[in-house]
Amino acid sequence: MRGKMKNPLHYQLSEYDCGPTSMLNALSYLFNREELSPELIRNIMLYCLDCYGSDGATGKSGTSCMAMMFLSNWLNGFGAAGHLPVSSLFLSGESVNFSQNGRLRDALCRGGAAVVRVDLEGWHYVLLTGIKEEEIYLFDPYYRSEPFPEGRISMIADHPKEYNRIVPVSDLEQELIKPYSLGPKATREAVLLFNEKTKLTQEKTVEYVI
Repeated sequence: MRGKMKNPLHYQLSEYDCGPTSMLNALSYLFNREELSPELIRNIMLYCLDCYGSDGATGKSGTSCMAMMFLSNWLNGFGAAGHLPVSSLFLSGESVNFSQNGRLRDALCRGGAAVVRVDLEGWHYVLLTGIKEEEIYLFDPYYRSEPFPEGRISMIADHPKEYNRIVPVSDLEQELIKPYSLGPKATREAVLLFNEKTKLTQEKTVEYVI
């Protein structure tokens, strides 16, 4: 009899599918493989890759903010209907930050995950899975073998089910366009996701300094 297990997180197959790949990785991180239905996979792929390229080709500009918002709402409905103990919240603009009392930091401290849009030679979706002190643990679905020249970004190979980068919070909070920055506050976006069965209550987490 096969036991419950989690899959290693996976890399995007093309130059464009970072959005659906990061959303699927979020569910792989939060849930065991046996809990995830074909309907989830089908709809994530269906709702993403909605932007047209300059040549009019579908998906060649990746996934839009509206698609991620819709998918977040759909996942909430999927959870409310009892199919999976998942909940989701879409954030945009100035609410996407790592302040001590902010929703993004709170989600990571309570065992949740976040799919955020960052810069990586163009806008790009990655999965955040944890925060320790002032470092973010994330999984970037864009495969890369060379280290970053800045030296501040650590490439990690031995946690395939959780993260492959460690990035300073200060780098993500940058409004300037640079690797893994969230960019200008007005254009930021994030999808927070929780497994309601494993989500920590505020009483079980470290007391925040507000």
